Amino acid sequence: MSIDIGGMRIKYKDKDETFLEKHLVAKEPFGQFKAWFEEACTKKEILEPNAMCLATATKDGYPSARFVLCKGYGKDGFKFFTNHGSRKAQEMAENPNVAATFYWEILNRSIRIEGFIERLPEEESTAYFHSRPVPSQIAACTSFQSTPIESRDVLCEREKVLEAEYMIPGKEIPKPIFWGGYIIRPTSVEFWQGQRDRLHDRIKFRKLKDGEMADNKLLHKGEDGWVYERLSP
Repeated sequence: MSIDIGGMRIKYKDKDETFLEKHLVAKEPFGQFKAWFEEACTKKEILEPNAMCLATATKDGYPSARFVLCKGYGKDGFKFFTNHGSRKAQEMAENPNVAATFYWEILNRSIRIEGFIERLPEEESTAYFHSRPVPSQIAACTSFQSTPIESRDVLCEREKVLEAEYMIPGKEIPKPIFWGGYIIRPTSVEFWQGQRDRLHDRIKFRKLKDGEMADNKLLHKGEDGWVYERLSP
């Protein structure tokens, strides 16, 4: 049975709330990301403003997507941590091209990131692992992510064993070798703001292609080697 939901609509921004080039706080994507992200963090309705949908693909091009938490960002890229044995990690190992999307409904804003993945240094992964709450450290050790298990009881039993061993004041939980961090090195970052009339605003930062020149009409010169352009909605 097919359910028609084509009539669903929500109100976006009014016409006086457009996102224009003059509203950019930076002529490179990271400064603009910082401004939008910090505003999202002020909205109590957004429970996890750092949640991003990470899309990966196999070497044959079969895609998959899931939400992860961004744990750091800057001009070097966007960082997150996961199990190296997970499906996403296996796909990133054979195909480093990834995409990620932030979506903040209450602000009618989305940020799309495309780029390639690199592993973070082991020292950085270890430092972040030990900054996590102890139950989270134990959970990371408990789960062999993406592998089938007979029941939840299997996880609970593993957790009990680790809690008995490590829930002792002053005792450090060793970071498992199968867990660590990644960074997305972006090649493009698009800022989307929804509009009431569906003429949504899209401003995309990207790197110049070989032989390409910014004409400051369709393609504008930015900072730090970036250019930006407005895309049709």
